[in-house]
Amino acid sequence: MQSLEVVVSLWIHPGRVAEFEAYEHKAARVMQRYGGLIQKVVRVSNAKPSSDGQPFEVHVLGFPSLEAFHSYRADSELAGLAAERSAAILRTEVLLGEAGPNYAARSSRNT
Repeated sequence: MQSLEVVVSLWIHPGRVAEFEAYEHKAARVMQRYGGLIQKVVRVSNAKPSSDGQPFEVHVLGFPSLEAFHSYRADSELAGLAAERSAAILRTEVLLGEAGPNYAARSSRNT
């Protein structure tokens, strides 16, 4: 079964960076139970907290399967963090996909 790549864009409430980071640490620990991993975090330059415009951060996550991702999202401990999440995160966009080609690798046709 092919692994799942998840791209998450996150907008936060003004003045809530510390709360956001505390929540993300907790969510990442829960994610690990399901084989999930935050592979990369990109903090967007000059992002200002608001629901329009650029996100504050973009995360690239990896899960072993779609089922593992759904199990993570349904986890009771994660659900128990909902108030913390709402206090810190204003908006979230999630894209599900699979790993694409490695464009940096040389093609065998070009050698």
